[in-house]
Amino acid sequence: MQRTVSSRLVFSTSANTAVVLAIAVARNPGLQFLQERLEVTSGGRSVPVQELADSHGGRLHSLHLDEASHVVVEYSATVKGVATPEVPAPVDLIRYVRPSRYCESDKLLPTSYAEFSGLSGLELLQAVRNWVNSELAYIGGASRATDGAVETLLARAGVCRDFAHLVLSLLRAKDIPARLAAVYAPGLSPMDFHAVAEAWVDGQWYVLDATGLAPRSSLLRIATGRDASDTAFLSTVGGSLTLNELTVMATVDGNLPTEDPQAAVVMA
Repeated sequence: MQRTVSSRLVFSTSANTAVVLAIAVARNPGLQFLQERLEVTSGGRSVPVQELADSHGGRLHSLHLDEASHVVVEYSATVKGVATPEVPAPVDLIRYVRPSRYCESDKLLPTSYAEFSGLSGLELLQAVRNWVNSELAYIGGASRATDGAVETLLARAGVCRDFAHLVLSLLRAKDIPARLAAVYAPGLSPMDFHAVAEAWVDGQWYVLDATGLAPRSSLLRIATGRDASDTAFLSTVGGSLTLNELTVMATVDGNLPTEDPQAAVVMA
């Protein structure tokens, strides 16, 4: 499978602002990068960028702006192949079953046990995915950046990260290691960065997307973590930033795969 992705960010910063980007495709075994480019400019001049290794093949790019700046970030990559399934470290199977900032699995334990009593393995994963899909409405702008899974369940609405957070929380409440993946998603409409859940059962990380908005078999990983606090595409350390423009594109070479919501899928 060959996929081509790109993103363009335009933002303004105050003086002395450190910026961290998570927009590059994760470098995982099995993937061949035919082309990749990252360019960061301010006032037409190149801005130095440092690449930092993140977990699960992810890569962060950091930059520091001493003066108030207008910054343009352009990233593109063409990637061929299918990622080799990851064998988790023992600590991952502990980390990803704990409650986290946006996934309050401890608070949702009674809900999870009431709704999914007696279920396990792939049957549990499918039941949670279908339940969240039926209980939530996908509404752009319906949630706040600070909302976690509990607020999402009460509001019964959200965007992709909210759907994923609720899936993760309900699974962790049943002692299933579950993590969030930020991805490029060919076929997504409207096109944007996308977030899905992954759960570890039967020796595999299976992808769950309760929004059903894009075929899971063509997703391309960017970042992986406990929840959106670990996978934000843009963050600052000190200073301030205003995002003025965001454009994302993701396509596959040939026909877009057909999505079967009931199929067990491992991220390619």
